[in-house]
Amino acid sequence: MNMYLRMLIAAAAVSASAGVALADGDAAKGAQVFKKNCMVCHNATDAKAKVGPSLQGVVGRPVASVADFKYSDGMKTFGAGKTWTEEELTAYLPNPKDLVPGTKMAFAGLKTPQDIADLIAYLKNPQ
Repeated sequence: MNMYLRMLIAAAAVSASAGVALADGDAAKGAQVFKKNCMVCHNATDAKAKVGPSLQGVVGRPVASVADFKYSDGMKTFGAGKTWTEEELTAYLPNPKDLVPGTKMAFAGLKTPQDIADLIAYLKNPQ
């Protein structure tokens, strides 16, 4: 097998395993994670902001982009040119204050990768 083909197979395997890691969330369980940890400050099924911005449509939305919501300077700086992808949310949700110094978000973060995956699955299609 030539080197190019081996590299192509290796790249495909890495890509596939990364996709599986992000796609294994359970939206029904994510709804419970949202209810327990996020709902007091955020909406997911309504565009109306609460203490925090609405998370309706957050996956795929530019960071710090909800109109008329007053984001912290830390979030605006962090979000410059970024989009809330599954990867970005996976990095943010374990410890928001660590990733975004100066954020107004008081939440300490989700501690298990499964809760994070489940929450992201829910946020992709809240019902």
